[in-house]
Amino acid sequence: MLPPVQRKRRIARRRVLAGVLALIALLLLATVILVSVYTDAGFSPDGTDPATTSDRNVPEPVKDGGPVIDLTGDKPTSYGMPDKTIALTFDDGPDPRWTPQILDVLARHHTPATFFVVGSQVARHPAIAERIAREGHELGGHTFTHPDLAELPEWRREMENSQTQLAIANATGRSTRLMRPPYSSFADALTDKDWQTVQAVGAQGYLTVLDTMDSEDWKRPGADAIVRNVTPKGDGGQIILLHDAGGDRSQTVAALDRLIPELQKRGFRFSTVSAATGGQANPPAASDAVWRGRALVWTVRVSDAVLNVLWVLLILAGGLIVIRTLILFAFAWRHSRHRRSPDWSWGLPVTSPVTIVVPAYNEEKTIGPAVRSLALSAHPDVDVLVVDDGSTDGTADAVRALRLGNVRIVTIPNGGKANALNAGVRLSRNELVVMVDADTVAETDAIHRLVQPFGDPAVGAVAGNVKVGNRRGLIGRWQHIEYVIGFNLDRRLYDTFGCIPTIPGALGAFRRAALTQAGGLSTDTLAEDTDLTIAIQRAGWRVVYQESARSYTEAPATLRQLWRQRYRWSYGTMQAMWKHRRAVLDKSSFGRSGLLFIALFSVALPLLAPLIDLMAIYGILFLDREITIIGWLAMLVVQVLTAVLAFRLDREPLRPLWTLPLQQIVYRQVMYLVLLHSALAALTGRRLKWQTIHRTGDLSSAPVPGR
Repeated sequence: MLPPVQRKRRIARRRVLAGVLALIALLLLATVILVSVYTDAGFSPDGTDPATTSDRNVPEPVKDGGPVIDLTGDKPTSYGMPDKTIALTFDDGPDPRWTPQILDVLARHHTPATFFVVGSQVARHPAIAERIAREGHELGGHTFTHPDLAELPEWRREMENSQTQLAIANATGRSTRLMRPPYSSFADALTDKDWQTVQAVGAQGYLTVLDTMDSEDWKRPGADAIVRNVTPKGDGGQIILLHDAGGDRSQTVAALDRLIPELQKRGFRFSTVSAATGGQANPPAASDAVWRGRALVWTVRVSDAVLNVLWVLLILAGGLIVIRTLILFAFAWRHSRHRRSPDWSWGLPVTSPVTIVVPAYNEEKTIGPAVRSLALSAHPDVDVLVVDDGSTDGTADAVRALRLGNVRIVTIPNGGKANALNAGVRLSRNELVVMVDADTVAETDAIHRLVQPFGDPAVGAVAGNVKVGNRRGLIGRWQHIEYVIGFNLDRRLYDTFGCIPTIPGALGAFRRAALTQAGGLSTDTLAEDTDLTIAIQRAGWRVVYQESARSYTEAPATLRQLWRQRYRWSYGTMQAMWKHRRAVLDKSSFGRSGLLFIALFSVALPLLAPLIDLMAIYGILFLDREITIIGWLAMLVVQVLTAVLAFRLDREPLRPLWTLPLQQIVYRQVMYLVLLHSALAALTGRRLKWQTIHRTGDLSSAPVPGR
């Protein structure tokens, strides 16, 4: 065994490692989401609407000149297309469906064209961009994400164009000097705002390519209308604007197959923009641009892949929620009706004497009401045994001060809750043993009701119905809602399938034979109750839920205390699952379905559930806000309906449910973080110590006598 100093250092290193892993995971997730948001921004197709603002700063030679604008020299120069020359240009691609069809049409008619590509699309479909270049067509830049360049700062404009160059270099090994700004217009319709964009593009060394005829194919007016829109009236050369992406382009494909032969018959020839204006089409790219482009492409691919995985996981989480809700509604309702039917019985009434074991460590504030409620039980014969686990306060004195004849107290050296419970079982005098936490008070008839299932000889243990006794604050109300739903729906479901995962430490009953066969309570995990419950079921005993046996426990009153408790629960549950992983090979009902249920609904679903909120924020910021909000509200409605059913089955007032929406926003996030923290601790092999919870003795919401 390691010395204490080295053990503390190892624990500290593991804590640091867990924190670093969590931070790296969050940063990577945030990065890939931001990359996906950047590269997958939605946009509307380009059009050529007339100018609606001032054009006083646009030089007259530019307004009166051709559609190709060169600002790389001392003064602005513009070029037009030679007579009888057509440059077909396609914006917004490449698209995996429509661009290949357009390339097929062009190949069939031996017609070159110029494709103004969106860099992010080239990064996603490099093979199509490579085909464009290989078949003799020309590529120009159309920015990386298709923003309005006039609205961007200079650094962002530079990035949009340079990243497009890198994507083209990776796909084709070539570069481009041509740039068509998104949402650009005819040369004679340039505004002062447009001119600023043209100047910025020119300052980066690009030729700005506008158009002279707009097909308006983005409006999908039909193939006939598209052909009419781009058929020249005379013999002048034209740069025609078409689209090979951005939606259904079947009309564009059909129109193109008619337009080219018609114009060829009229004597028009087709050319790329550079060939028609005397420029060089796509010169070789610098070697560093190719490998930088490759890194950019892989960044986009990884971000797309991660986001796709997130969407798949979101669908999986949504599916699990829907399946869980349907199963809960069907089986919990059936379970409730079955138990309340007049002819329902566990067997002959159980009146055998019961030993109630109460483990206590520094429970001076809560032990008195707890022991009194148990000693005054309506069961015919109860023996209350308090096991003082080396308390340093007045716990033992508080028990003795009660002066109750059926209450015993023993003091043992501090060894933990599991050790105290095992000591209590060894000292018990009866075959039936009930375990109750020292911060829990029970209803008068709770113990009697709790042991009735032992009328069935196959039952080895019984889980009681534990409720929150301190519900006055928000945290208390949220835990009250959680307990009611968890006990009255989840536990009914598990009871139906014969695979209850946990008998709560706050109220549970056991046959001594079942405890002995299961090996008693183990110190291997921090969830000794879950560990024991699984072991009993693996030994062949039935574990059932008795909803009418109610007790009230003091829940953590602060977020810090709540975190400590749930961290221990989550971590301990994972330990117990791992310890009993071979249960899947057992022939018991727990082995067949229990571990699967726990894995899906107690671990996987809570771990995946944060995606609902994460993707909701993503959707509100970057997708269709209305649909996203409707989807999130739909999930909230499911939660509300589930809560209403649970409260009705447990005959609880619905008043606390007004806090449910706020619980989904605040409390649920805390539970997410707790589970994530526990999972990281488990993965890094960190050993967690027992987390002591501060008690206040507040059980004001517990309607039991003698409180």
